[in-house]
Amino acid sequence: MSPLFLIFATIVLAFLLYRLLSPSKPLPPGPRPWPIIGNLPHMGPVPHHALAALARTYGPLMHLRLGFVHVVVASSASVAEQFLKNHDSNFSSRPPNAGAKYIAYNYQDLVFAPYGARWRMLRKISSLHLFSAKALDDFRHLRQEEVSRLTRNLAKAGSKPVNLGQLLNVCTTNALGRVMLGRRVFDDGSAGCDTRADEFKSMVVEVMVLAGVFNIGDFIPALEWLDLQGVQAKMKKLHKRFDAFLTSIIEEHKVSKTEKHNDMLSTLLSLKDVPDEEGTKLTDTEIKALLLNMFTAGTDTSSSTTEWAIAELLRHPKMLTRVQEELDSVVGRDRVVTELDLPHLPYLQAVIKETFRLHPSTPLSLPRIAAESREIFGYHIPKGATLLVNVWAIARDPKEWSDPLEFRPERFLPGGEKPQVDVKGNDFEVIPFGAGRRICAGMNLGLRMVQILTATMIHAFDYELENGMNPEKLNMEEAYGLTLQRAAPLSVHPRPRLSPHVYS
Repeated sequence: MSPLFLIFATIVLAFLLYRLLSPSKPLPPGPRPWPIIGNLPHMGPVPHHALAALARTYGPLMHLRLGFVHVVVASSASVAEQFLKNHDSNFSSRPPNAGAKYIAYNYQDLVFAPYGARWRMLRKISSLHLFSAKALDDFRHLRQEEVSRLTRNLAKAGSKPVNLGQLLNVCTTNALGRVMLGRRVFDDGSAGCDTRADEFKSMVVEVMVLAGVFNIGDFIPALEWLDLQGVQAKMKKLHKRFDAFLTSIIEEHKVSKTEKHNDMLSTLLSLKDVPDEEGTKLTDTEIKALLLNMFTAGTDTSSSTTEWAIAELLRHPKMLTRVQEELDSVVGRDRVVTELDLPHLPYLQAVIKETFRLHPSTPLSLPRIAAESREIFGYHIPKGATLLVNVWAIARDPKEWSDPLEFRPERFLPGGEKPQVDVKGNDFEVIPFGAGRRICAGMNLGLRMVQILTATMIHAFDYELENGMNPEKLNMEEAYGLTLQRAAPLSVHPRPRLSPHVYS
């Protein structure tokens, strides 16, 4: 056998092997990556904006390479539905990331835990004991008390403007703290608050800041050990502080067993020795990780969405008047609005939906990872690829929404363009809480908090902007982080509009 024939045969065999082992379908289109860093420069300072702009060029299913990681981006309702409904089981785990590793107890929390038996246990516990309709109803009075407390404090504001977003955050965190821990967390100037409130508040803020950092080590693993941005060191230090705080809370509950605790932490501790049907038991670490999830994911999101809703209504005085007239008709002016009133306020509900559409609290969904390769819309999605769903871009897609940049609650009312669409993950045109197996576990609590807070703030007060600013000139720019914050906090003068005894 001649050497020339062997060389030829080797080339043919190599070509055949390459064809056999290579995917028959191409990757989705996308911008050409740079060497080593890939498409990281394309992300820009506001990634959901940059990805939306790229999707207008390359289409709603797009491929990027961030460092050494394949990333696919869904930017339309139909593409998101393919991933989060038709192929949901294949995209139900999270990719490795520093935040989950160094802050969230090495993936032992609900948000970042790998899909499997332990995640199913945590999800079941959360759905049954923390966020079921019964659990939410049982603790309705605590949420109402904290909202009423906020109302009284705003009524005492006097001539000084208030940072409304900050006070809304205090309210949502204290409401959650009373449900989860049996205590208020933040100090709003009144007596009887926990002495560790200020420290805890600073830790929650730092978690949100660090979680929004684009960590190079997540995409170029060979550089992780260098910690070029110093992110991992900060995460480790913050984790120690959080762990010490949560450990002390749990130990206090264990020591005071003789006292009657009516809070979620007591429920979680009682479940520790009860295995589920798969034989999995809850651990102290998982309890702390769940508490961490609740306070980082369940407070800032609700308060920021409420702040956006009020800002939009101030910019649209006719809509504001219509909401207040509806509230006055259903509730009157001699009492505060309650959660039981909410189903009877259709225009308010439409305002909330439109706020979730234009200002989703998490503009880019938390990433998922492909367990196996898949073919979607004729394109190859490789095993191990990270999936990002651009929730912000989908909700502003002109193919789905008329005048998508306009704040128009009427689109969700009978006779509007999307009267039957909800925000609970069933309609992919607007998915602020995600969809599929990894949909936000606290969605129903978040909806209730945003609805009751927005309703109460609009019902109980009229507002003037600081320094007499014209509402039409209100800054509506976004400040990108893990959650969609306002670039400029909403600073207002609240003016009571209900009977005086309501604020006493």
